[in-house]
Amino acid sequence: MRIGVLCSGGDAPGMNACLRAIVRAAVCTGDEVVGIMHGYQGIFDEEFYTRTDAEKRFGSTSGLGMRSVSGLSKQGGTVLYSSRCQRFTTAEGRQEAAAILRKYGFDALLPIGGNGTLSGALELGKVWDGQIIGLPGTIDNDLLGTDATIGFATAVNTAVEAVDKLRDTAGSHSLMFLVEVMGRHCGDIALYTAIASGAELVCVPEIPTDVNHLVANLKRIKQLGKTSVMMIVAEGDDLGDAMCIQEKLKEAGNPFESRVVVLGHTQRGGSPVPADRILASELGCFAVDSLHRNETGKMAGILGGALTLTPLEECVRGHRQITTEKLHLLQVIAG
Repeated sequence: MRIGVLCSGGDAPGMNACLRAIVRAAVCTGDEVVGIMHGYQGIFDEEFYTRTDAEKRFGSTSGLGMRSVSGLSKQGGTVLYSSRCQRFTTAEGRQEAAAILRKYGFDALLPIGGNGTLSGALELGKVWDGQIIGLPGTIDNDLLGTDATIGFATAVNTAVEAVDKLRDTAGSHSLMFLVEVMGRHCGDIALYTAIASGAELVCVPEIPTDVNHLVANLKRIKQLGKTSVMMIVAEGDDLGDAMCIQEKLKEAGNPFESRVVVLGHTQRGGSPVPADRILASELGCFAVDSLHRNETGKMAGILGGALTLTPLEECVRGHRQITTEKLHLLQVIAG
């Protein structure tokens, strides 16, 4: 079986670990794995990465092998590179991509990415007869069909480290920091970061932000003797970004002098933490195993500790939401 692997959309720590697991699992099953460079764009460009003798051309080589992926688990980013491909979003583009996959004899495709990547895989499956198993690679943790996505744990770890450092400065200067993290549709990064870093307040997309309520809380916090405050803001909050929220808080009488820090793409980088390496390895091997059980049109995920396949159409029909239990936990421990 010739298996194509690609990374699409935003990169996530653990994508390389997933590639490594796929290759190692395929070696055990006697399959060939070919990396497709730059996401779906690499199909159109016919840019296939075999990494045999450092070649970046598809040819008579044996594809990605056991040794070629050594040491990848600890590397951030993706050695296959990633991109967003407008051409693939059209019906004509997907037909063309399917023809190229047939031309080079691909039997299966394992795309690693988020909602957009898997939505594209779903549509490709309607015009291509090969097997497709998607893998959830996104720091946002916003995909349905899995309790955790590859890269989420590392993104939270990165954000917590940043907040811990900012806490020192906040305490030294009696400041309030509004720390903006990624999360357009799901507030998990913000919520988990707030819990782990001991932040007092959090703003997430799933819950409307009430400025007056926030200011009332800030005044109460100050009356209790707190001299510094950390607020974690998800980029998809209904009031806008952290700068916008800062202005609204000031207008409503925020008793603290405040500063904004936007972590941005920092959250995507860095060596993946063990949790992401393990999750990526489990899902990569599970995906190859699923191909040999003739599964297709599904995403490999983990639900309740069990490896699970969920139809792609169910995974991309919406976005995973924060749990009320975690929100309640923050409210309790933040006082």
